[in-house]
Parts: sequence; C-alpha cells; structure tokens
Amino acid sequence: MEQSTKFASRKRHLIAGNWKMNGLLEDAWQFIDALGDNPAPDHVEVALMPPFTLLHPMAEPLRQKDVRLGAQSVYFEKSGAFTGSVSAMMLRDIGCHYVILGHSERRDIIGESNNIVHSKLDAAWNAGLEPILCIGEHLEERKTGKTNAVLAEQLSVLEAASADASLTVAYEPVWAIGTGLTATPEQVTETHAFIHSELARMGHDCRVLYGGSVKPDNTAALMVCPGVEGALVGGASLQAESFNQIIQAAASVATGE
Repeated sequence: MEQSTKFASRKRHLIAGNWKMNGLLEDAWQFIDALGDNPAPDHVEVALMPPFTLLHPMAEPLRQKDVRLGAQSVYFEKSGAFTGSVSAMMLRDIGCHYVILGHSERRDIIGESNNIVHSKLDAAWNAGLEPILCIGEHLEERKTGKTNAVLAEQLSVLEAASADASLTVAYEPVWAIGTGLTATPEQVTETHAFIHSELARMGHDCRVLYGGSVKPDNTAALMVCPGVEGALVGGASLQAESFNQIIQAAASVATGE
C-alpha cells in the first residue's frame, strides 16, 4: 500500500511501535503470530520499529500484514569505514519505510546534537526513507516555561528542508517516556498547536504524533486531542495484545465509532 506523497499518508493516523533495545527472534515470531488485522486500514496506518537485528526477518511477515517497517536510527554516511553503523540505503534495501530520528534517548544518552540529526534527516531523505523526527522537553524545561523554545530549537533542523520532503514529527515529552506519566489533554493540545504552527511557518504540512507512556487505556483520550494524528508507542508495543488494543482505540476515534 505504497503512498506517493506525504499528503496521501496524512489522510491516516499513524500508530508506530518503537521496540527500542528489546526483542529476540523468538519474540518477533510470537508477536507476528499474535498480531491481528488492522481494524481500519483506510484510517489508521501501522508501523513497527524493531531493533536492527530483527529488521530483515520481520520485513516480509509485517509486509504481508500491511505493517510498515521502520528503523530506530541511522548513520548519515552512505558507506565506508564506520564500524557498527548502518546507512540509510541499507535500511531502504531491506524494506524500511520509516526511520526514527532525534529520539531523546539518542540525544541524551548517545549525545546526538541538532547538527547530527540534520545530517541524518538528509541521509534518510536521499535514500527515500520517511523520518519520524522526535522532539520533546525535559520536566524542568516545562516547569520553567521553556517548552516552546526547546521544541522550536529542535524543529529548526527543518528550516532549509523542502516542503515536499516526506516527514512525520513525534512530540514526546521526555518526562513522560517510560515513566508512566502522560501529558494532560490540555498540555497535548496546546503543545501540538504550537508544533503545527512552527511547521506551517517553515512550509511543512505533516502528521504530528504523540509519544510518552501511550497505553491502551489512554489512547482514545490522546487521539481526540486536536492536532494529534497518531502515536509513537514504546513499551506497550512489545506485546501484540496491548499494541492491538492501541490500534483499535485509534481506529475507533478515527472512524468516529
């Protein structure tokens, strides 16, 4: 179900699962066996980002279920003596459509700067991948009223990007990732409105997802917030049952059921 432009993909919400550094081959087979059919494929797109070791074995089984494959990161060089790195073309070659860039764990733990994220964006676009650009503030930054300034700085990597570039943005407040905390509907609505306004200022019209302790019991409340067009799911995507429940909740909102 390949889509030629970002505007075609934007007609559907995106539910993307980020497995992070989790999952062995047996886990992958069990997940695929338990993964049901998308209840509303015309309204909700589903994608999965397993670790590098599982991309190739999961590519074809996920394709058969109409689930888009994505990677969790990429290196910005095309090839060469970069031990331990994976290029964008390598990801494209094994069937990836998406790649997550700028995740707070890469920024905070690995030390990736905005310059590195910018280089990775260019590499992804040149290889035909769609980046999911993650942005988000720390708790102290929100408490001190710096949220919008932080997000604007992180979005600045898009200033020179073509308006036609395939792109998804994911707002993930760092204080809500893996903590069990979730931004309130008011916080989500206000922040997504700011993100959409910044994207529009730069000429971009793309989906903006919410991420941060997304679970089956809070998905619907998040998906009805104005400006939220899907979710980037962490721990709840590791089990097919909970991931399916999130997809079903998003589908119910998207179809008005």
